[in-house]
Amino acid sequence: ISIEKIIESSKETYYESLQESSKNWHENNNNYVPFVIYYLGILNKAYQEFEKRVQLLRDSSLSKPDRIKSIINQRIGSFAKRDIIEECPDISMTTIERTLNSLLKSGWIRKIGSGQNTTYVKTENVT
Repeated sequence: ISIEKIIESSKETYYESLQESSKNWHENNNNYVPFVIYYLGILNKAYQEFEKRVQLLRDSSLSKPDRIKSIINQRIGSFAKRDIIEECPDISMTTIERTLNSLLKSGWIRKIGSGQNTTYVKTENVT
């Protein structure tokens, strides 16, 4: 789990909380609370991501393709292969690609774009 990546994805909020916490800094009258609240939110998000990964590993009855399918099923909107790689560092690229191809052929997901810009979405009425 990368805290830096989570901060990067919420860059605007990061700068807003930093600015709010820096007001009146020169007068030694600034308030750190907005930044502390922001950072606690970041830590909470990192913990939630960690918990999701551990939960998938705990359920050892799932095969690797089933774990990939479960991750996709929890997503809203589009996702890229790199998203699956980040969530499942223990699953090989070959297994991820094979699973994505299988899900494409079965109509469970739909491919958008090509090359490095390829994303996928679940098809309608899929559980």
